[in-house]
Amino acid sequence: MGNAISRRIEELEKLTVPLTAQPDLDEYWEDTLRKYAAKPLNAARTPVETPFREMEVFRVEYEGFDDTRIQGWYLLPRLGRDKKLPCLVIYHGYSGSKGYPEDYASYVMMGMAVLAIDVRGQSGETGNLMPQDYGMVRGWITQGILDRDTCYYKAITIDALKALDWVGEQPEIDPARICAMGGSQGGGLAMIAAALSDKLAIAVAHIPNMCYMDFGMLNSTSSLTEASAFVERFPEHLETVTRTLSYYDNLNLAHRIRIPIFVTVGLKDPVTMPETIYAAYNRIEGDKSISVFPFTGHAVTGGQNRQACDFIASRLLK
Repeated sequence: MGNAISRRIEELEKLTVPLTAQPDLDEYWEDTLRKYAAKPLNAARTPVETPFREMEVFRVEYEGFDDTRIQGWYLLPRLGRDKKLPCLVIYHGYSGSKGYPEDYASYVMMGMAVLAIDVRGQSGETGNLMPQDYGMVRGWITQGILDRDTCYYKAITIDALKALDWVGEQPEIDPARICAMGGSQGGGLAMIAAALSDKLAIAVAHIPNMCYMDFGMLNSTSSLTEASAFVERFPEHLETVTRTLSYYDNLNLAHRIRIPIFVTVGLKDPVTMPETIYAAYNRIEGDKSISVFPFTGHAVTGGQNRQACDFIASRLLK
C-alpha cells in the first residue's frame, strides 16, 4: 500500500463524486456560447513604453460579458517575429490583478506572446458594470448568485472566453497554438475555458478553484466561503445558490475537455482542496496529467511553474 503520502494520492486518484449538473447543462452552454459568439469585442490595443527592450508591450481593452472594459497586457517578444507566435492567456487568482508586464517576462523569453487580463471588479484596473438587484456578502462572487444568468461566475467566464477570441484575431498569433493558464481562481477559469472554448490548443490549471463547489462551500477556506456566508444569511436560498454554481462547476464540465491539460495540486491546500481538484480532474477523459506537491499549501511554486513551462514547450514550441 505504501506510505501515507502514496496512500493519500491513491485515494484521490480513485475519488468519484456524484455530479451536481442540471439536466440542461450542455444545452445551456451551447445556447450561451452561440449568443456570445456574436457579441462584438469593441477592442483596442495601445503601445506602452517600458524599460524592457526585448519585450513589446500593449495595453488592451475589450468587452466580454457586458459593456465593462476588461483591461489587459499584451506582450510580444521583439526577437523571433519572422513567423506567427504561440500565445499564453493568463488569468489571475482571486482578489488579484493582471499585475505588471514584467511579471510575464519568462514566457516572453520562451518566444511566446502573452495576454494577461484583469478579472472584473477585483484589484486591477477593471470595473464591473453588472447590475445588482439583491444584496451580497463580502467579496465579489455572490453578486447575482440567485440566477445562472446574472451571477458573477457567468460574467467572469464569458470575459475569460472572449479574451481567447481577441487573441485569435491578432496578426502576430498562430490561432492553433493558444494556451489558457492560471492559478486558483485563474486555474478554475483556465479549466472552464478548456471545457467551453474551441480556441484552445492546451491548458494549464494550477490549483484550480471552481471545482466541486458545494464541497468547497462546506469545507474550504476559499472564496466559496462568501457563498456559504450568503446562505447563512439567507438559508432559504441554499438550493438556488448550489443550483446556480452547478452551471460553473468544473466537476460538471470536465467531460467537455478534449484538449491536453496539465493540472497541479497541493496536498496541504485548505483553499482549493485536493478533493475538489481531483473530483473534477478524474472526470476528464482526454489527454491529461496532474502533478502532486505533497507539502504545498495554497501556492504556485517555482517547481509547479517549471513543470508547466515544460508542458507548454513540449506542446506549443516543437
